Amino acid sequence: MKTRHLIYVLLLFALVLASCAPKAAEEAAEAGEPEVCASDDIGCAKIPAGETIKLGMGAPMTGDYSMFGIDISNGAMLAVADQADVEGFAFELVAEDTQGSPEAGAAVANKFVSDPTFVAIPGHIFSGSTEAAIPIYDKAGLPMLSPSATNPPLTELGSAVFNRVAFTDDIQAGDSAEFLYNELGVTKLAVMHDGGTYGQGLADLTQEKFEELGGEVVAYEAVTVGETDYTAVLSSVAAKEPEAIYFGGYVAEGVVIVNQMAQSGLEGVIFFGCDGTFGKEFLEKTGANGEGAYAASLVPPDSPAKDAFDAAHMEAYGEAPGVLSPYTWSGYDAAKALMEQVAAVAVLGDDGALYVPRGALVKAVRTMSGVAGITGDITCTEVGECNTAGPALYIIQDGEWVSAK
Repeated sequence: MKTRHLIYVLLLFALVLASCAPKAAEEAAEAGEPEVCASDDIGCAKIPAGETIKLGMGAPMTGDYSMFGIDISNGAMLAVADQADVEGFAFELVAEDTQGSPEAGAAVANKFVSDPTFVAIPGHIFSGSTEAAIPIYDKAGLPMLSPSATNPPLTELGSAVFNRVAFTDDIQAGDSAEFLYNELGVTKLAVMHDGGTYGQGLADLTQEKFEELGGEVVAYEAVTVGETDYTAVLSSVAAKEPEAIYFGGYVAEGVVIVNQMAQSGLEGVIFFGCDGTFGKEFLEKTGANGEGAYAASLVPPDSPAKDAFDAAHMEAYGEAPGVLSPYTWSGYDAAKALMEQVAAVAVLGDDGALYVPRGALVKAVRTMSGVAGITGDITCTEVGECNTAGPALYIIQDGEWVSAK
């Protein structure tokens, strides 16, 4: 009897659920929500009439690394200006300050996901900040397309939402090591880094690839972020007699190293930086000390699209793109590609609100193929590697960054 009674209760419960499902769907339809929202794995973002479709960018907008956040967000804002409305709804880029830190990256992500009008993230900007934010966006179903987070393991975390248009550190490290060894003839290299996810990861990869080529890494040292005197560690490096220093990190620390090399016994030793040390600020703060320094950059080849963007950037901001960082163009491409996918899946509801099915958008971003960008076609692999171009290497000559090749 107990078994029969239990079966009866379960059947009754199933009937109740079945009767409620159409009712819930009817209520949603009556509220103006499109049917696609009920069938979407994550549900829909709802943008009420009169509001904007928001893209969120977590970036260092103040502090030592602000040139990256300002530059990349400027590029993304030009993409927003170029983008057509979707069913009468305009896009808006909201850039929140992370100062490049993981803690602030997570805080910004939590802020964005609490607002249902945020639909996608053209970021974050730094790898550590990005890694901290990924689980938050994964849970909420907001697709990411980073213009600059290059740490290789980020696409190995199993995230459904993280993608990037930037080249990876693995590619950059290989190109840099090969150039040092084969083009510059360096056989004894000192490797330095700032201890961060990006900087140390890039330094480790470069060391590995340089040694694979047959080179010798004679010193491996970390510097403390924010300090203004590295003479002690540089003197220790000088004692190992390297022919070049490879540094993984950002402009602030790279500037200190370059300006203190000569007084630390490293006069005439090559400084070889990375995409984190490329930009106008490095030129300004190293002056004559920076002559002959190297860095990597993602500057796209000339094209009508690049020419148009460059002109628009100059008109809007009074300076050429690529001056503050190498990611101006990828900032534009990341935002543009995301907005195109939003436009493809968004549906206008009977209530006048715009609905963006989150699961469909996550899938659309991950499966992008042949999407035209200034930096090249954007085609994503199954883990979110969407870059089709690698880094270019630059050298400072007469106070300007010029192609090293």
